[in-house]
Amino acid sequence: MEINEYIVEQLVDPTGLIQGDRYEFRLYITLDEDDDLYTEAGIGVRTIFAVDEQGERVVVAHFFERETDAFIDFQLDEDELLEVEKFCKQHYQE
Repeated sequence: MEINEYIVEQLVDPTGLIQGDRYEFRLYITLDEDDDLYTEAGIGVRTIFAVDEQGERVVVAHFFERETDAFIDFQLDEDELLEVEKFCKQHYQE
């Protein structure tokens, strides 16, 4: 999995119920053609990243089709999740 481009946006909690800050990442990735999730149209990982008193962490992460924005019911494996978390920690303040 290679992250080619991304969009990050700080989420606003109008209710004030969520502690800390939340960021939504849309990571556009490249996969090997032999990967089960590979599509010519492209794929991405949508991630909610939390920064609060518990630290910096991924709260939610799932794959989506880039062309349709449709959710893909396939979990990230542990290595992919660690890679996404590392990327988010480096880029959430941009």
